[in-house]
Amino acid sequence: MAVAGVSRDAPATQKKFDDKNQLGFPLLSDPDHGVAEKYGVWGEKTMYGKKVEGITRSSFLIDEEGRLIGAWYKISPEDTVPKALEVLEGKR
Repeated sequence: MAVAGVSRDAPATQKKFDDKNQLGFPLLSDPDHGVAEKYGVWGEKTMYGKKVEGITRSSFLIDEEGRLIGAWYKISPEDTVPKALEVLEGKR
């Protein structure tokens, strides 16, 4: 199993985040939000009562053959791994 994270942050910013949090998986930079748009997680949202463009925190589980087998939108970081494990355990 391989895990990767994607954000708009620059690689240097991601490195600082990884150094601080010791994630243990690579972080990929998507500065033009092209990947986020393809997954449907970039667009208008409301933050603190204002309309802004941004990314919706999401998690996607993709199998070895490139098929999407799980998708979670507006998911908390704490729920990401347990939700993915539920799907993986159901496939065994």
